[in-house]
Amino acid sequence: MIAVLAAMAGTAIAQSKGKRPARPAKAPAKAPAKQPAPAPAPAPAQTPAKGSGDEPEIEINPDDTGAAKGSGAGAGAGSGSAAVNPDEIDMSEPEKQQNDLKSDLAIAGNTAPVGATPVKKTPLSWQDIVVVIRKPFLKVRRTELFPFVGTTMNDNMIRHYSGGAELAYYLTDVLAVGVEGQYYAHSFQEPYDLVARQARRLPTLNAYKWSAALNFHYVPIYGKFAILDRTLVTWESFFTAGIGAGQSEVIPRDTKFPGFTNLLAPMPNVGASMRFFIAKWVTINIGIRDYVLYDHFEPRNRSETMFPTAADAKAHAEGSLINNLMFQVGVSFWVPTSFEYTTFR
Repeated sequence: MIAVLAAMAGTAIAQSKGKRPARPAKAPAKAPAKQPAPAPAPAPAQTPAKGSGDEPEIEINPDDTGAAKGSGAGAGAGSGSAAVNPDEIDMSEPEKQQNDLKSDLAIAGNTAPVGATPVKKTPLSWQDIVVVIRKPFLKVRRTELFPFVGTTMNDNMIRHYSGGAELAYYLTDVLAVGVEGQYYAHSFQEPYDLVARQARRLPTLNAYKWSAALNFHYVPIYGKFAILDRTLVTWESFFTAGIGAGQSEVIPRDTKFPGFTNLLAPMPNVGASMRFFIAKWVTINIGIRDYVLYDHFEPRNRSETMFPTAADAKAHAEGSLINNLMFQVGVSFWVPTSFEYTTFR
């Protein structure tokens, strides 16, 4: 408190020496007795007042005490403008933020190019861009030789076994045209004897001899799976539709009567198969094929007096629509044995 009063007295004396030397300086107003001591402030800079000679003047912050506010006008008139310390922080204005919202919006809305520098174009190599793994097997413009074996699935009295082959040429990777041929062998199943013993009459059956067809293949499904998370196997599923012909032979109920043969034409077929890729030139195929045919059977009332010859029996044969459903499995060999990709990866 004593230091503040001494500083205020020094300021008043300096003002009286600078402008009014003949007039005695007024005593400063007495500060309140119980005013709390202000927080310690840095030492004020001592700069000589304008027109006051070599004696330094002590500057006091006018906001420190109420007495200084009262004498601020007189002090400002006598001392003029004091020098500003560049190291001091000006608290009168808020600090300006560098990245404010208005500046960011103004930059985002500016569609003008930032610079006119030319853009350097880097050459692009298609070999370095891999989007998906390429198919490990291509079939386009390749020939498939497919030997297979098959067996009937929907006849419990007589079972047919077939051995055949198909030669197909793939126009694209998903579309092919081919020809097939099969030769059949048959065997009687247990229900054939059971029905004969119970009904006292043998069933009427036909045995297939051979068949041939012109087929078209379409591959809409392709995929892959892993075996024990180590070996990756690719596969595809394809549908087959074709038209062909075949031959069947009537099995006489009484062996003393001759049998006869039937030409099965037309004989359409439809089916679905799966193909597993083992190497670039070997695949394993499994599938189901339904051969639809119209067959003729031995007359039910054939006897020594009625239709004893094969010609008479064939002329009075009874016809029926048959679905010969067969399961086929085989190994395909592809020519040429290798292939080349013509598109980028």
